[in-house]
Amino acid sequence: MSGVYDAPVPDHRRKWDKEVYEKLAQERLKELEDDTSDSEEERAAPVKRELLKPRDYKVDLDSKLGKSQVITKTTPASQQGGYYCNVCDCVVKDSINFLDHINGKKHQRNLGMSMKIERSSLDQVKARFELNKKKKEEKKKDYDFEERVKELQEEEEKQKAYKKEKRKDRKRKADDSGDEGDPDMSALMGFSGFGGSSKNN
Repeated sequence: MSGVYDAPVPDHRRKWDKEVYEKLAQERLKELEDDTSDSEEERAAPVKRELLKPRDYKVDLDSKLGKSQVITKTTPASQQGGYYCNVCDCVVKDSINFLDHINGKKHQRNLGMSMKIERSSLDQVKARFELNKKKKEEKKKDYDFEERVKELQEEEEKQKAYKKEKRKDRKRKADDSGDEGDPDMSALMGFSGFGGSSKNN
């Protein structure tokens, strides 16, 4: 009886040959590496976009303002109502959305620009401050000389006009007080007796 129990029981589980499968895995990895190196060469390098630049033209928002236009089914998009973007080939219905569109990511990408801006160096910032300072000084000088002369002339003219008006007013008042008008007319209008005149007595 003991012999039956001492014999090894055959294992019903499947046995894996680890070395064989390790070789297969190594070969598969090599194939994948070869494929990726080929595809990387074939793949184009990522598109290098320019940095964001300021516009060098004025955006036309007023040309179609207040104009009426007949639009049919065959009217091209560029002539339909709204603002047409020829870069993106789309029509935007109002000016605010049009400005949002031309400042947006999609439009800038179509222009070949990224949304990144060039980082200014310390020297560039200093140069810009100097430029702005010079502009301010030039404006001040221009204002100090030309504007001051204009202001003085205008003030003198205003003063002369004011004095002239005052003189005219005084003359009118003097004429009005000295001249009582036609007595017949004033009697007819009912101004005959205000009690200030001693002629009626």
